[in-house]
Amino acid sequence: MSYLVVSSLADMPKTVEEHGALDLVTLINAETVVGRPEAIEAPRHLFLGFNDIAEEMEGFVAPSHDHLDQLIGFGSRWSRERPLAIHCFAGISRSTAAAYILALAINPDLGEEALAQELRRRAPSATPNPRLVALADERLGRSGRMVAAIAAIGRGENAFAGTPFVLPLTL
Repeated sequence: MSYLVVSSLADMPKTVEEHGALDLVTLINAETVVGRPEAIEAPRHLFLGFNDIAEEMEGFVAPSHDHLDQLIGFGSRWSRERPLAIHCFAGISRSTAAAYILALAINPDLGEEALAQELRRRAPSATPNPRLVALADERLGRSGRMVAAIAAIGRGENAFAGTPFVLPLTL
């Protein structure tokens, strides 16, 4: 089984190349222009445009059930022949939430708490978007365990951008 690799927008092209990813998830503000690496064919690139906010705010686009459903659908269609690259602007909030969500959606046998601890170990600055995690917790029928596990790891270390990291689909 392959793995997920997470990065910031700035590190995304190099990360895609280094890991040989053929599939890419972008979670970023809708108006942000993101160049798709040559290795990623258009149908294998999911662009989800929303702001990194935890609650509805006027003038901003909050993560929604539609965004979540597109993310989970894309992850379920991913062939796993190569790593799936996931990025947001800083590689700290939206992308770490998406990786956590996809790992649990792809491998339902993973424990929420163990995966959250592994996420913290591999990404000290990770601060997964709580709204996206809460939507996924509900959709995946995890009865609040995803939310509790992410709350338990707390806010990540302060950073301008996260360091690229791999999140496995098995522990």
